[in-house]
Amino acid sequence: MCAISGMIGLQASADTIQAMLATMHRRGPDDRGVFQEEDVTLLHARLAIIDPVNGRQPMVLQQAGETYMLVYNGELYNTEELRRELAAAGHVFTGHSDTEVVLHAYAEYGEGCVDRFNGIFAFAVWECERKRLFLARDRIGVKPLFYKLHKGGLLFASEIKTILAYPAVRARLDETGAAQLILLGPGRLPGNGVFQGVQEVEPGCCGYYENGQLTLRRYWKLRDREHRESFEETAECVRYLVKDAIRRQMVSDVPIGTFLSGGLDSSIITAICANEMQERGERLKTFSVDYENNDKYFRADKFQPNSDSAYIRIMMEALDTDHQWTVLNAEDLVDALEEATIARDLPGMADVDFSLLAFCKEIRQEVKVALSGECADEIFGGYPWYRDPAVRAREGFPWAQNTLDRASILTPSVRLNAADFVMDSYRKTCQESDILPGTPDQEKRMKEMVNLNFRWFMQTLLDRKDRMSMYHSLEVRVPFCDYRIAEYLYGVPWVYKDYQGMEKGLLRHAMAGLLPEEVLYRKKSPYPKTFDPRYAQLIAARLEQIMADKNAALWQLVNLEAVRKLLSADTQWPWYGQLMRRPQTMAYLCQLDFWLRNYRVELTFG
Repeated sequence: MCAISGMIGLQASADTIQAMLATMHRRGPDDRGVFQEEDVTLLHARLAIIDPVNGRQPMVLQQAGETYMLVYNGELYNTEELRRELAAAGHVFTGHSDTEVVLHAYAEYGEGCVDRFNGIFAFAVWECERKRLFLARDRIGVKPLFYKLHKGGLLFASEIKTILAYPAVRARLDETGAAQLILLGPGRLPGNGVFQGVQEVEPGCCGYYENGQLTLRRYWKLRDREHRESFEETAECVRYLVKDAIRRQMVSDVPIGTFLSGGLDSSIITAICANEMQERGERLKTFSVDYENNDKYFRADKFQPNSDSAYIRIMMEALDTDHQWTVLNAEDLVDALEEATIARDLPGMADVDFSLLAFCKEIRQEVKVALSGECADEIFGGYPWYRDPAVRAREGFPWAQNTLDRASILTPSVRLNAADFVMDSYRKTCQESDILPGTPDQEKRMKEMVNLNFRWFMQTLLDRKDRMSMYHSLEVRVPFCDYRIAEYLYGVPWVYKDYQGMEKGLLRHAMAGLLPEEVLYRKKSPYPKTFDPRYAQLIAARLEQIMADKNAALWQLVNLEAVRKLLSADTQWPWYGQLMRRPQTMAYLCQLDFWLRNYRVELTFG
């Protein structure tokens, strides 16, 4: 994995190049590369995973009278199949990196290359003779790609901070950006980077920048199809797809490990990786996070029914992995607040981000690549809101049923209608869901739910995982984001997914025999958070300092007295998802205040 950036139709001095590369260093500490001609500059910072010698970038290829220059961030999982196909077409390779395969595939197939890729990627190809740029992002949106049309030119980068490093680009916030932060945050509108003028190439999109115009198209989305397989045939297909995705994503020239929470998804990945490595005579490294005093303070609820540690130990013993615990305390979490905000360039999921950032730092001491269980819940229907009839029937984003609470603290200078803003975004996504005519109402609603989660909630989690891991130069792969799994599961009827009335019942049945029974049928539990009251006390103290300052940056977006009222008691719904309750809401507001100050955000409304 790496960081990429470019300036098309814009000048870039040596100082500008160095300033932008400095923002890319954490994503790619192993090497730097620069291509520059006239008013075109491409930058690359590399985290070397495959073919360290021959995979350097920007990578050049001359073919059929054109010179192609590539900067690429990602990993292809069908590299060898594509290499054989391209070699048969006459292409000659000098190394074994997937970067070289991406470049040759573009030279051979043009924009159609993306339809052939199985992987996670964001890349740009400059055609030196034709003077145009091709941009592409993977189907699911695992790897980020932001851009800004600026003074007749184009800026693009893996992270927003790199775009902000270009001279004369200001960190500005308009009314829509402010509304996203308060009414949708830490989610954001698809394709929107919150900062004014900063956009994101959406998942499954690609296109060209030529003659000062950027034209993007969607090359992939979830498509409905008639499902004709029996339940057992479906389970067999799921078993094959999941195992194949995990095995493909183990490819690496450096050591790999897995996140292990003791939940179903991470345990499936860990079991398959451990078995594969045992056949090679190797022992898998696994990693878990826990918190001081959680054994004392843990409180079960409908979102987090049990603690992880006992299930982690079951998996450790069953698979004989080389396991490492990271134990964090309340101070560790609070201390990571600023770094997590900088890593994400935006306020995020509070201590869910803070803990992952600290956790990834420890994992990086042992491995460069780790596999993680994100996104199975969106695809297989594992979240509580999939299975709660009341929430399922209610309009609005099911992970944020609190628009009135959020709107109550929003500054009056944001004049748009809060309910309309949220509901318009929600309804637009529902309407975009691809659903076959004649689909029964319940099945139609479940497909809308999948698409809502896919386009919104899952993107927030992928943002989190990418930024927190790459801040410490750790490449995290997410096998459940293999597009083949998502495509297949979208057409599978809900009654199959909810087999025996159990969350992810289909996945559990498909993986029978792979895991210990206690883990296979463990009730879903989300990413672990601390229950130590010390954390809430520390965050409350930090917010009180902000609240004591009448000139704090935070009051540009929210009302002080309304915040006091909101935080006086727990609200009915979490701020976001399952884990962001009162302490996490306080932490989000602290992040917001820090973000406004640290990024020197200028408001363009009010």
